[in-house]
Amino acid sequence: MSRTLAPVPGLPPDGEPVPRDGSLPARALTRVGEQGFGLYVHVPFCASRCGYCDFNTYTAAELAGGVTRDSYAALVLDELRLAARVLDGTAPKARTVFFGGGTPTLLPADDLVRILDGIDAAFGLADDAEITTEANPESVDPAYLSRLRAGGFNRVSLGMQSAARHVLAVLDRKHSPGRAAQAAVEAREAGFGHVNLDLIYGTPGEREEDWAASLDAAVAAGVDHVSAYSLIIEDGTRLAARIRRGEVAMPDDDVAADRYLAADAALSAAGLNWYEVSNWAADTDARCRHNLLYWQGGDWWGLGPGAHSHVGGVRWWNVRHPSAYAGRLAEGASPGEGREVLDDADRHVEDVLLRLRIVDGIEVSSLAPPGQESAARAVADGLLDEPAFEKGLARLTLRGRLLADAVVRDLLPD
Repeated sequence: MSRTLAPVPGLPPDGEPVPRDGSLPARALTRVGEQGFGLYVHVPFCASRCGYCDFNTYTAAELAGGVTRDSYAALVLDELRLAARVLDGTAPKARTVFFGGGTPTLLPADDLVRILDGIDAAFGLADDAEITTEANPESVDPAYLSRLRAGGFNRVSLGMQSAARHVLAVLDRKHSPGRAAQAAVEAREAGFGHVNLDLIYGTPGEREEDWAASLDAAVAAGVDHVSAYSLIIEDGTRLAARIRRGEVAMPDDDVAADRYLAADAALSAAGLNWYEVSNWAADTDARCRHNLLYWQGGDWWGLGPGAHSHVGGVRWWNVRHPSAYAGRLAEGASPGEGREVLDDADRHVEDVLLRLRIVDGIEVSSLAPPGQESAARAVADGLLDEPAFEKGLARLTLRGRLLADAVVRDLLPD
């Protein structure tokens, strides 16, 4: 089990240079928003660095006098103005906006609302736009959440990870075990219609009963969405170093599979049904529409250092360090560091890779003949749903979700 494509992965790929003015090929501009349009806002600040995290984030000590929280909103608004110039009226109103990080809620709530207002002025927000911010449980309180809600935010995603104190300690999480659930209650009381809790399973030292308690606590919090991810050990992280030194054990794949099955059983019993391999929601309205934008091949502009964007078949990524990001913008230049123009074959591979992970699946007819043959074998092996296959769809079974990456490889033979 692994996370899907993220807007700020650990390391960017190679690519061609981004034009200084950030301009896009004319063909890309004719295709903006065909599958929806949204914006991602990366906030690279963290109070402390979690031991498992390789995202593009910085503590105050790591920035060492560079870009500050107080100056950050103005920088994002500078890039937003560049985005509006580049797209020049070609983009539809934004259906989703997602503030991620890092910890967006380390910024003042007024700054997050200011950025959101800037997005509305630049592109417009759809009447039913989904506006999400990630938050660490200790970085919000009722007053902060109420200000966000009044400013237009309607969804919050809280990093819970675990209800076990010793598991949080291995992950270097700073909040107390019960704080995430309490923050979820506060968010609902502030008027948020949609609240997610993020969980991580497979942490060294996590017991079966620890995971069961975490699932119970998430359900008891009354949220309408839960994301559950297997712990991935990323090179260069503090946790990877601890494993190399033998201080903690490497996560076990068989244990991770058992944890996933336990999650699906507990969440399904609570009325939260899977709609993507690592995500469960109470109903269609509770699904994260911003993430669906990624999984269904939509367009988004990523604002902030290290943020990735995808518009009209062009993907690009910004320089990673906040100071370099600020420097580019101060020169009136795009902060983009590199980009790649996807051809039809690239887009097909990504479409299969991402769409297969969601409950809607993919049309079998979209696969090449060898892939269609592989799909038939996957049905026989219990990896794809037989009734769906008979209707022309490749849809993962529960067993198939455990082996999703292998199923994708078989459906995309060389």
